[in-house]
Amino acid sequence: QALSEIEGMGRGSNLPEMRARPLAKRKVDMHGFCNPSGFQRSPYLSARGNFANIFQGSTEEGYKAYHDDKYDEDKNPNGIINFGTSENKLCFDLMSKRLTQADMNLIDPSLLQYPDWKGHLFLREEVAQFLTYYCKAPAPLKAENVIVLNGCGSLFSALATVLCDPGEAVLIATPFYGGITQSVFLYGNVKLVYVYLDSKITGTSTRPFQLTVEKLEKALQDARAEGITVRALILLNPQNPLGDIYSLSELRDYLEFAKRHELHVIVDEIYMLSVFDESATFHSVLGMDRLPDPQRTHVMWGITKDFAVSGIRFGTLYTENQDVANAVASLCYFHGVCGPVQHKVAQLLRDRDWINQVYLRANHARLKAAHTYVTDELKTLGVPFLNRNAGFFVWIDFRKYLKTCTFEEELLLWKRFLDNKVLLSCGKAFECSEPGWFRIIFADKTHRLQLGMQRIRKVLEEREQEILAEEKEQPCQSDQDGKADSTDEVIFVSRHQDPTCASSSSLGDLIGLLQQQMRSSDWLQKNTAEQFA
Repeated sequence: QALSEIEGMGRGSNLPEMRARPLAKRKVDMHGFCNPSGFQRSPYLSARGNFANIFQGSTEEGYKAYHDDKYDEDKNPNGIINFGTSENKLCFDLMSKRLTQADMNLIDPSLLQYPDWKGHLFLREEVAQFLTYYCKAPAPLKAENVIVLNGCGSLFSALATVLCDPGEAVLIATPFYGGITQSVFLYGNVKLVYVYLDSKITGTSTRPFQLTVEKLEKALQDARAEGITVRALILLNPQNPLGDIYSLSELRDYLEFAKRHELHVIVDEIYMLSVFDESATFHSVLGMDRLPDPQRTHVMWGITKDFAVSGIRFGTLYTENQDVANAVASLCYFHGVCGPVQHKVAQLLRDRDWINQVYLRANHARLKAAHTYVTDELKTLGVPFLNRNAGFFVWIDFRKYLKTCTFEEELLLWKRFLDNKVLLSCGKAFECSEPGWFRIIFADKTHRLQLGMQRIRKVLEEREQEILAEEKEQPCQSDQDGKADSTDEVIFVSRHQDPTCASSSSLGDLIGLLQQQMRSSDWLQKNTAEQFA
């Protein structure tokens, strides 16, 4: 069924059509992740194999282009700079030094034999103690509730498989990290039901792209009305790509919603130690005094992001539900972590002094400096963005650089960046409901950030001139003509602030906000003195 729908599927889409389409059909609407153009079934593959063969999109296309033409300061200075893949490239010096110390190099006979599929007990004990400390758990977490796999992608895949039957679905708010679609679908044939968020602040929202219980309720009821069985809710905290950190009250509301509807909640906290500003406070689900439904709450974390080692595939699940734990553990046979790596991870996690006094201090300072550099450049360009203090990314509003407000235009802009040797992630890769949003990764060395931002600036300036030239040729046409005006819909350089604190903003902040809005608006360009005369 999925293959037949893909064969007849057109390129591109717009939001009203997407929302008008019957929800049951939308679940196999994979464009943005699949590239069906010129698709031919392979006689060597099953239907599932054929589907996996074309399961790709701008993310994979850009990633392949990057690996074929990587930037290197000496060997390939004109190569592609990767601002698209969410990796921390700021702490290789610290991690390489720590991972090559003598205590890491143990080869015990037990490490060379088959382990407990949940992971070696010594590692699960260290993970339990680590999460107890950093998640501020009210009581010690237990090793028996810990499962170890080779990365959080495998965890999503395993959880989707054991919690849902084929064709059933999981709720998730958009925009979200697009790799989750692949993780839950390719093995388990589990679909995602989207909770669409947008930049306009309406209803009970107090910030752009805010997830509310009302939006969750609507998406769930719409899915059920179309006969779709929803088994779970996925929460990303901190959120990728927005950088939002959910408050305790928000987390409680989401978990209470899930309990009312008997939904499992999968909470991905993989960026929990990458909150780099003291003004922001991260709250782990494991730190809550009381979970509304402990048997249906499952928390994942890994070292990939927080310890800047994306090449070491390690993820961990914490669940009090032993049925879920045992079912996932049976799949660990396919997704195990090798013994010597389990030893290294255990040594790393138990070195609390080094983590707190050396690594986290340096990592947070470097992340903050890199974030400041990129956001200052965006302010200079007059580009709106969401100003958050977690993760490695900034969610950027490039809508005014689209000639028309469509995902086709967004893809053209994305390709324009790639042609100019800088890889970004476009909003469609995160199933964003509004064309024109992009994610940029800032956790990189200064010289690459500088060169990458120069290339971005070049593309934007060229694009701006092209749009102005077209408007001069067609002066009678509506200025907007379907194009979103970001000044009306986005809080510029917005901090994640409690509404009660908003009145404490200084006059300087207000002036700065107005200046940024003026710089990012094209009003002055369109309303010149000559036109007034």
